[in-house]
Amino acid sequence: MSPKGRLVRVFIDKPNGVDVEDCARVSNHLTRLFAVENVDFDRLEVSSPGLDRPLKTPADFTRFAGEEVDLRLHDPIGNSRKLKGILRGCEDGAVLVDTAKGSLAIPLPDIDRARLVPKIEWR
Repeated sequence: MSPKGRLVRVFIDKPNGVDVEDCARVSNHLTRLFAVENVDFDRLEVSSPGLDRPLKTPADFTRFAGEEVDLRLHDPIGNSRKLKGILRGCEDGAVLVDTAKGSLAIPLPDIDRARLVPKIEWR
């Protein structure tokens, strides 16, 4: 909810991904719920985390194992704070990534930002 309470932004997710119909269904449900509960708002936004979704928890890193990931680190590894590679999961508090320079185990607290690299498939 925005500071003045006029915008309500909701992100939804499910194992097989979110489509437009899911967003519409949740939006309609929340609109009715807010009317019943007298929640005052001007705009409601319902969306998915996106193709370049942020990864934050160990469960996120495990769920998207096998996907390409873009990482920004707090401290550099090999003179670079940016890494790109294939995510292999999360074990014992470390994110496992296969990069062009080899496999790395990066402690979760050392990651400043992690996002999936979007795969856009044109027909």
